[in-house]
Amino acid sequence: MPRVKKEEQPEKKPRKKTKPIQAVKGMKDILPPEQYVWDHILENSRKMCQDFGFGRIETPIVENTELFKRGVGQVTDIVEKEMFSFETQGGDKVSLRPEGTAGVVRSYIENGMSRWSQPVRLYYEGSMFRYDKPQQGRYREFHQFGAEVLGEDSPAIDAQVIYLAWKIFQKIGIKDVSVQINSIGCATCRAKYKKLLTDYYDMKINKLCVDCKRRLEKNPMRLLDCKEDKCMQVAAGAPQIIDNLCPDCHDHFKSVLEFLDELEISYVLNSNLVRGLDYYTKTVFEIWAEGDDSESRQTALGGGGRYDGLVGLLGGEETPAVGFSFGTERVAEKVMKMNLNLEPKITKDVFLVQLGDLARRKVMKVFDKLIDTDITVGESFGRGSIKSQLRTANKVRAKIALIVGQKEALDGTVIARDMKSGMQETVIVEDVVKEVRRMLRK
Repeated sequence: MPRVKKEEQPEKKPRKKTKPIQAVKGMKDILPPEQYVWDHILENSRKMCQDFGFGRIETPIVENTELFKRGVGQVTDIVEKEMFSFETQGGDKVSLRPEGTAGVVRSYIENGMSRWSQPVRLYYEGSMFRYDKPQQGRYREFHQFGAEVLGEDSPAIDAQVIYLAWKIFQKIGIKDVSVQINSIGCATCRAKYKKLLTDYYDMKINKLCVDCKRRLEKNPMRLLDCKEDKCMQVAAGAPQIIDNLCPDCHDHFKSVLEFLDELEISYVLNSNLVRGLDYYTKTVFEIWAEGDDSESRQTALGGGGRYDGLVGLLGGEETPAVGFSFGTERVAEKVMKMNLNLEPKITKDVFLVQLGDLARRKVMKVFDKLIDTDITVGESFGRGSIKSQLRTANKVRAKIALIVGQKEALDGTVIARDMKSGMQETVIVEDVVKEVRRMLRK
């Protein structure tokens, strides 16, 4: 009989490893260890705003692009090169919000808040988006917390908003901060000042960066805020707007400083502080934190100011307004460097311990009974030994361990062990909540 050749098997090619998908450039995950810091920052900020009489508002992440072009300003870095803008299938031109104030003002107008009791105090938090070059502490999706007061032009409100911002950072634990403050006047006094500024910079134009040469014609005040070294040197000799304020703006700013003096908040008059958005008028400020040897001397944690013309610019009645915001990432980074030990000390009233599959199923029933009460419960439904599970119970400072083995699973009972004394007793499953409450009272 002829020998049959064994059919040759095709050679198996090694499976190509799938390349893992990473987060989009400029976006980041906020992991559990950071969440403790974020919770600390946001909970204290919310509480402080509520104490000051602010109500929470949430505005959409997506707004009409025109809102930011009109509100933030055409000749700003945000509108010119940093917005995530796109056209919908219906042809609407929309953008992911790059900041929070314009959306709050749009909501104020659209929802008739001018008919509410004035002033209207609102605070917000959430994601913002800017197509900026990702770098340390700056992301394309970032988070802001902010507060706005609409419907009041008193300098006392400027001072109160600055005090609120200062108080929030004190409450968070960043106590070594300074208030940098300036007045950029109103449309009346700014027109004269811009002429002085343009004349000054025209003589220094060869010393300016490319962006500042472009800004000089349309928005010369932005040159004072440039962070390029050569532009900062030129700005140091520029005329100061505080010397060119109209009487109304001068008196307003003087009153703001007097209120801050009364509140015993130290401040620094910073003549080059103009903020980067077109809607600001009169008072502008930033909160700076002192740096350590490994970073720059000061870090701007947040800032804000008065924007009396924005409501009218966006189609509402002329309404005075003032507000501030801070970037949560930047503040969280500062808090984490301070080692405030914010991770909560986890404690549980009860920890469930089981051995074997049947016991694990029975413990699920005990878990269900306890989770609907005010008794805090910890568990380890994995395959760890009783010894390792009891070690975990000690780590979470459990007062009572409820132990279910094979025998208890068959009997419908639970061993309740006092973790401090070591005393234990057998309890039927139906009575477990009542018995745990009794043991906790002891």
